[in-house]
Amino acid sequence: MRKRTIVLAVAALAGLSGLGWYASLDAETRGLLAALPTNRDVLMWTIPQRDAAFRAMDRLPVLAEAREIAPSDKPLPLPAGKPLNVPGVDQYMASQRAAGLVIVQDGKIRLERYGLGFDAKGRWTSFSVAKSFTSTLVGAAIKDGYIKSLDDKVSQYIPDLKGSAYDDVSVAQLLTMSSGVRWNEDYEDPKADVAMFNNAEPEKGMDATVSYMRKLPRAHPPGTVWHYNTGETNLIGVLVSSATKKPLAQYLEEKIWKPAGMEAKATWLLGKSGHEIAGCCLQAATRDFARMGLFVLANGNAGGQQIVPADWFAAAIHKQKDIGEPGKGYGFQWWTYDDGSVAAQGIFGQGIFIDPKRRLVIASNADWTRATKGPEGDAREAFYQKVQALIDAGN
Repeated sequence: MRKRTIVLAVAALAGLSGLGWYASLDAETRGLLAALPTNRDVLMWTIPQRDAAFRAMDRLPVLAEAREIAPSDKPLPLPAGKPLNVPGVDQYMASQRAAGLVIVQDGKIRLERYGLGFDAKGRWTSFSVAKSFTSTLVGAAIKDGYIKSLDDKVSQYIPDLKGSAYDDVSVAQLLTMSSGVRWNEDYEDPKADVAMFNNAEPEKGMDATVSYMRKLPRAHPPGTVWHYNTGETNLIGVLVSSATKKPLAQYLEEKIWKPAGMEAKATWLLGKSGHEIAGCCLQAATRDFARMGLFVLANGNAGGQQIVPADWFAAAIHKQKDIGEPGKGYGFQWWTYDDGSVAAQGIFGQGIFIDPKRRLVIASNADWTRATKGPEGDAREAFYQKVQALIDAGN
């Protein structure tokens, strides 16, 4: 009985429930119990540890606290549409190690699947999918008058960056990751900036991200070179919080989560200084990630209210910087495709794919074998194209 009680408690922590679930997946449950990580180094966790933790990041004692984001009183309906028959979808889910897959077209769910013991009621972590939410909050802050212009210098809103390599960097250059500041984003290098900066001890009285980033040297003139940099998204979060005088989670709740009709509570992990980790770690239901795609398709209009400037997404989800890959680019913290589609992407298989031409949203969560360097990324791109082709064929 004691073992059963402990395992059920862990199942609840992981967003799983029910005696039937315990009876049918006893070995898997015991695996989750043994796998819960006891260290903060997410990038160094094993696959079993990630399987257990990605659905429970906001409840793991080894991680920082999280701030809650309340759902809407009037959730945006996601009625069932014509079922989309995607040949090989079960094999695709298995090969992706997918936890959730929701395909929405014209506001209706055409396919919804879950795996890894996850379900529609659970919260899965976003990783860098959060970047696209954070950049959208910049648009909201401009609409609200908190940020005057994308041409403003970042140090105007974060004074502790004065005198650093970021002193001459504009808000637009931060959004497009073209600051020119040196940064290492290798997820498999334990000494890379992306692995070290969240655990670095901040200077007294200073935000941890700002403290780390202000010490980095310049590699290129601002605006000249695109270079992926999660630390800069964290700076965007500090910028939005500083400009609005509100925690990022609160502003997200006010400007997107409630107006866009999100159905479930979300959470956002906090860094050492108590700021949300803006480049990562937004925990939400897969359906609500899909609703974010619908918010973008609606041009940021929710319930008749224009949340961002009317021309915001015309710039944000279109190619602003060349990334050296044919047919692709980078917008305001969005990955762009030359066919007009756009995606929010996070390591280990998190994603929101948005195709305006087809009124299509594909939200997916997973635990890939590797952060970015495995075969799953190309397979997901092929899956997106397969779904597009099926829709074009009238399916």
